[in-house]
Amino acid sequence: MTANTILLLLLSLVIAGGLSYFQYFFKAKSKSNVIILLAFLRFLAIFALLVLLINPIVTKNSLEVTKTPLAIAVDNSSSITALKSDKKVVELYKELISNPALQEKFDIQSYQFDADLKSSKEFDFKGKQTNLDAVAKDLKNINRNIIFPTVIITDGNQTTGNDYVYRFDPVNKVYPLVVGDTTTFFDLKINQLNVNKYAFHKNKFPVEVFLQYAGDKNTTADFSIMQGNSVVAKEKVSFSSSKKTATINLLLPADKVGLQVFRANISSNAKEKNSYNNIKNFAVEVIDQKSTIAIVSSINHPDIAALKRSIESNAQRKVILVKPNEINSLQDVSVLVLYQPNTAFKPIFDNNKLAATNTFIITGKNTDFNFLNQQQNNLVFKMSGQIEDYLNEFQSQFNLFAIDNIGFENFPPLQNVFGTISTNGNVSVLLSSKIRNVSTNAPLLAFAENQNKRTAFLLGENSWKWRLQSHIDNQSFEKYDVFVDKIIQFLASSASKKSLVVTHESFYNSGEAIVINAQYFNKNYEFDEKARLTISVTNAASKQTKNYDLLKGNNSFSVNLDGLSAGKYNFSVKELNT
Repeated sequence: MTANTILLLLLSLVIAGGLSYFQYFFKAKSKSNVIILLAFLRFLAIFALLVLLINPIVTKNSLEVTKTPLAIAVDNSSSITALKSDKKVVELYKELISNPALQEKFDIQSYQFDADLKSSKEFDFKGKQTNLDAVAKDLKNINRNIIFPTVIITDGNQTTGNDYVYRFDPVNKVYPLVVGDTTTFFDLKINQLNVNKYAFHKNKFPVEVFLQYAGDKNTTADFSIMQGNSVVAKEKVSFSSSKKTATINLLLPADKVGLQVFRANISSNAKEKNSYNNIKNFAVEVIDQKSTIAIVSSINHPDIAALKRSIESNAQRKVILVKPNEINSLQDVSVLVLYQPNTAFKPIFDNNKLAATNTFIITGKNTDFNFLNQQQNNLVFKMSGQIEDYLNEFQSQFNLFAIDNIGFENFPPLQNVFGTISTNGNVSVLLSSKIRNVSTNAPLLAFAENQNKRTAFLLGENSWKWRLQSHIDNQSFEKYDVFVDKIIQFLASSASKKSLVVTHESFYNSGEAIVINAQYFNKNYEFDEKARLTISVTNAASKQTKNYDLLKGNNSFSVNLDGLSAGKYNFSVKELNT
């Protein structure tokens, strides 16, 4: 409260007292108790009114000492017991938390960690993993925006997680107390292996491997990937005291359909004390996505041969060439390519209304546009009898699928009938047309998707010249053929949805959480919260079967199968209400 406020309050006391005295006691003939009470009340009322007018601000200062957090994280993994260091760890922990100097200066926080970090003051050393990366990440979240030191009592053997060296904030000091055998041994390790779960038959799939070396001498190691007894990839890797890590990128052939199991291995002539981290198993599901593409045309044109070669550059594609009156069933056809359709194509359009096969329509000088207007409503054609050359203009905002500009601006023009082309509904344009250098704002290559049926339109003939120009520019047909394959891939993709989707890993290492997730959808393809899912797990060796219920979570069901002994298992998931 300021000095001016205090003076005003004193003045208010004087004014309130003076007015009360003047009204009740000045020249008063009697001073009864009632008069005194009324005078006092008048004094209080006037003083309170003046205090409200002055509105004094009363501030209170209090001093609170906040101690800096000191996080003590204790390794609770079973390796501590294996190294006979459990008593030493407990002794170090008790010595730290009972230290008077530390208690006075810091707010001591006690944690234990194995696969994750949790608050604890007691330790059983039964954890199956050691994740120092989780310690750094979780402590940073707990003590957000605070500079704090950390003491870690551990044997230093991390078994899971990312490299913790770069996870700890440099501002926050870390003091490790290492127990057990602290001698550094020569060690090679497969730190991480990245691979897609699925690959297409007769294609190649990428494998990325991160290798790590502990040692001081220069050494050369052999890295290999085996399938059964066959070596599918092999590479030599060099390490030194200054080069402790290496990354290997490989392309492996997907020659067999089904689940393919591989084993990655790194070895050298030097003897290693720990060879368990030299091997990592992984699996890839190879899918046979062989699809049949029917090119239907009533005329002969070099576009058809060029299109066939581009499509069949992918071993998963098979092209058949038919005339409009030669195709009876669309059941085995993944994509229909209708080249310059006319009235002869009417039976095909009629059959496709029931089959709903995705379609690639290519127009040109011999196209019947009035007929085409009757058979589809994605594009509306108002054409004249004049022939025009149309250049293309790449639309970078196209986002139906990933596509790069492969030099479209260098491609020669396509020929089509001149007229007005307008879009109707959900149409995405990859290439728009222009006449000479004047944009027409009309599509040249466009895609439509309505009621789960996909249609592509290439509005012009002589696309064989595009393939030839791409070869001139790149000394290869590859870029153009990949471009065509992406169009076919978009059209060949099935829009159907499964009612039961199960997500799982092919391998679970000892100590990892064995979690299997599943989603169940009703007939409207909405997540069904009332579903009852059960999983049956069978040991492939003993044939022993165990059943578990899946628990509902947030938009999924899951089951934790921790406790299964090492081995190979088969499982099936069923919905019990249907």
